[in-house]
Amino acid sequence: METAETLPQISILMAVYDPRPDWLRIQLQSLNAQTYPNLRLVVRDDCSPHVPLSETEAMLRECVTTFPYTLERNEENLGSNGTFERLTQEAEGDLFAYCDQDDEWLPEKLTVLQSEMGRTGTLLTCSDMFVMDGDGTTTADSITAVHRHHVFRSGEGLAPALLFSSNFVTGCTMLVRAEAAKAAVPFCPYLVHDQYLALWCAEKGRIESVARPLIRYRIHGGNQTSSMAGVADKKSYGEKRIDLTLHRLLWLQEHFPCRETTAAALRDGIAWTKARQQSWNHQGGGRLVWKYRRLNPLVSAAELCLKYAPEGLFMAAIRLVRNNKV
Repeated sequence: METAETLPQISILMAVYDPRPDWLRIQLQSLNAQTYPNLRLVVRDDCSPHVPLSETEAMLRECVTTFPYTLERNEENLGSNGTFERLTQEAEGDLFAYCDQDDEWLPEKLTVLQSEMGRTGTLLTCSDMFVMDGDGTTTADSITAVHRHHVFRSGEGLAPALLFSSNFVTGCTMLVRAEAAKAAVPFCPYLVHDQYLALWCAEKGRIESVARPLIRYRIHGGNQTSSMAGVADKKSYGEKRIDLTLHRLLWLQEHFPCRETTAAALRDGIAWTKARQQSWNHQGGGRLVWKYRRLNPLVSAAELCLKYAPEGLFMAAIRLVRNNKV
């Protein structure tokens, strides 16, 4: 029988930035209540301008009593990705669990994920989640009820699909082998950290999704990865959804070590995205968008139609996406 000393050590990596005290307290209390016995918490503040480090330290001292923790502050603002990258570089431990500042973890979360990782030998495990609003009221029993295109997958060889379909690995639900996470540094500057870690682990080995919800995920309107974030008109759509995709794929082609199947998918994706860019700017490219539509049929068809739509009709379509109607 494994004991606390023989179980792998899990380091919980938490990035904070001007945390709302009541939400942070709930999050920390849920970490403190974890049933997994070999834990440590590493917190890094990203130069919060309004919440003093001393206030965060006082809350940690109050709420985290069952395992050790450390708190550091960035010398300059690095953003969420940069802060999680630094946490990944500096943290010790066998497994890393990435943590936001405003959710609530079920007590068995890390026990279940570590057990599943040990059973399957995966590089990364993740789970479903309950969804709650800013007041803490549960609004959905699964993230799939909120994000229509969120489809959990398990297995090997998932990297090509992750390049173009919706990411199914939410950072606050995942447990990653430390050596895999550290090998993934530097993170792609054009991907959120959880998406890049999922892509890296999918390329290097197996990912396992646990069907049950293991956290209560707070959707409050200001989430970093909200659907169609930053899209206010057709011009910003092109910048946020097409131009940035091309930057991401080009970065991956240059920096991401991958097998030929993934490299081929990247080449096709770059050709498709360049054609989308031309088509969206009414410079041709429509035939190539349709040729490569298998990479994302819905996006291909929608863009070929919506590029002709008046701004009002275009934004109506964007609202449908944000409201999980399409």
